[in-house]
Amino acid sequence: MSGTVEPGNRAGDPVGDGTRAVRAGLPEPVPYEPALPGPVFAAHFHLPGEPTGPYTYGRDENPTWTRLEQAVGELEAPGENVETVAFASGMAAVSAVLFSQLRSGDAVVLPDDGYQALPLVREQLRTYGVEVRTAPTGGDAQLGLLDGARLLWIESPSNPGLDVCDIRRLARAAHAAGALVAVDNTLATPLGQRPLQLGADFSVASDTKGTTGHGDLLLGHVTCLDAELAATVRRWRKVVGAIPGPMEAWLAHRSLATVQLRADRQCANALALAEALRRRAETGGPRDVRAVRYPGLPSDPSYPTASRQMRRHGCVISFTLPGRAHAERFLSGLTLVDDATSFGGVRSTAERRGRWGGDAVPEGFIRFSAGIEDTDDLVTDVLRALDKAAG
Repeated sequence: MSGTVEPGNRAGDPVGDGTRAVRAGLPEPVPYEPALPGPVFAAHFHLPGEPTGPYTYGRDENPTWTRLEQAVGELEAPGENVETVAFASGMAAVSAVLFSQLRSGDAVVLPDDGYQALPLVREQLRTYGVEVRTAPTGGDAQLGLLDGARLLWIESPSNPGLDVCDIRRLARAAHAAGALVAVDNTLATPLGQRPLQLGADFSVASDTKGTTGHGDLLLGHVTCLDAELAATVRRWRKVVGAIPGPMEAWLAHRSLATVQLRADRQCANALALAEALRRRAETGGPRDVRAVRYPGLPSDPSYPTASRQMRRHGCVISFTLPGRAHAERFLSGLTLVDDATSFGGVRSTAERRGRWGGDAVPEGFIRFSAGIEDTDDLVTDVLRALDKAAG
């Protein structure tokens, strides 16, 4: 699904995804200087007279962050005047939105099937006097909880269950009820889904995952169309000091150049693997695989909604094996796939998600993140490991 050939990717866009990714956030060319200047390491800057310049102190702003934030903003909403705020991790970005917008007495609507750390956030919000309401992602179930809410938090596709909700529909309803809307877009990335164009006020992501894609740094971001909302998020970053390091920001910006290439291969691999697992679950051979989920699979319950609002369906699939021991045999039999948490990297990873606790999944539930390996090699490795585990 190349951003340069798929008509749906070019609607209203002057260039394709790949072109945008390699140019995003670059400064104007300067003779004999690098295209992407190196990271700026500075706790303080020369500051004569009144502090009117853009860079004063290292906890407030940094030129390396600025370039990354401009680049991410270009991917989040091409052609729009947006503001992006970079953070030290995805959870720092999540927390910044929630705790900068909610006060004691407010109500927030969260998914009850979202990222594993959200229950910890729920507990903290309640200690601050915030009313927390929860509902599943699937079936747009959060619609029924919006009355009087200050903020709706959406995670679509959900992690790890891969349910999808209608973001446009939920955003319209939330705004009609007077609520702000934030979308955790980590699993989709800006290449797969643009929440701000679907009506969200905040697009939030852990760039540790697919956006940077190499599994070697922690980073997150928040992007807003509204400058005042972005200012409240930026102020929160300053207050708590959840700032990214300049080296991490520079590495992330460098990695953005290949995000379209990575996303296309990852999505192709995920779909091929999902199709192979579906065939194994439905026809012949060991009946060891069940509940295969991938939003890009036409038979998946999320497919109709995902196809309307997603431009790519992501790299993560899930399926369930007959118990913990069976799942562990499968994971140990893989040769091209790392047994590791997280997702979105160039190397495929898989894990038995139940080992962490906190997710309402069976003991044999596998979350699989497709990397950029050759498709045939990856599918062969997975099917071989399944056969070994079954035998």
